[in-house]
Amino acid sequence: MIYTLTLNPSVDYIMELDTVKLGELNRIGNTSKFPGGKGINVSRVLNRMGVSSKALGFVGGFTGNYIVDQLQKENIETSFVEVEEDTRINVKVKADSETELNANGPVISEEKFAELKQKISKLTSDDLLVLAGSIPSTLPKTTYEELVKICHDINISFVVDAEGELLNKVLPYNPFLIKPNHHELGELFDTTITTVEEVIPYGKKLLEQGAQNVIVSLAGDGAVLINEHETIISTVPKGEVKSSVGAGDSMVAGFLAKYHETQDIREAFRYSVASGSATAFSIGLCTKEIVDSLLPQVVIK
Repeated sequence: MIYTLTLNPSVDYIMELDTVKLGELNRIGNTSKFPGGKGINVSRVLNRMGVSSKALGFVGGFTGNYIVDQLQKENIETSFVEVEEDTRINVKVKADSETELNANGPVISEEKFAELKQKISKLTSDDLLVLAGSIPSTLPKTTYEELVKICHDINISFVVDAEGELLNKVLPYNPFLIKPNHHELGELFDTTITTVEEVIPYGKKLLEQGAQNVIVSLAGDGAVLINEHETIISTVPKGEVKSSVGAGDSMVAGFLAKYHETQDIREAFRYSVASGSATAFSIGLCTKEIVDSLLPQVVIK
């Protein structure tokens, strides 16, 4: 089973309008809402690709109930730890520019964190855990490190999609996959990266630090996969970018879905790139049909 972990999920509320006039009444065009959070996005995309997963994390209040209900309607299993305060609501304003208003999450007590760790300790070596997104401010900065150490000690494969020190700290525990974008990779090594060629030496440093597979996305300029056996550079499909939200999560899900099916790293990488593009070209997350239609444009070398 693939398990996804979202420590700070949200209800994402999207408002679409032509332009925002600050200090005035604005009439909203279309609105939509859905369960948000990077791990939840991975579960939702996996489900659309016919791969089962179980969503873990913390939820609370009426907004937490909404997330659980919506995921269950999509036939996604859940095993959240319930907390007292409400799960946050994040507002995405899509006008002539894209603005995000992200709230703080609920307080997570030591007891609730221990309950989550207990759930993870019951996974087996046949499982895989995806840790994605930020850590709530009320949890220790060592949260990811503590969780992946559990995975490492009982031989559970894990994937991490996080930034900065969160990513740095998990590398010694040998993650199966990490997926920084080129900005995040540059920040890790205090440099600026603009081309796929510039990615390669720094990606190899992440391998030396413990990662098994590294995918680095460069938006419209391509993507790179690096492991101990090969370095693969990919083109990306052409299309109109409608929203960047969830594109990285879709890359993770696409990779895992195709690798689950074929055990072929190259094909998993191609599917990962097509999945990220399919979400970028959509309002909301990608569908399998759109991913499959874009796949022929993904050329690797």
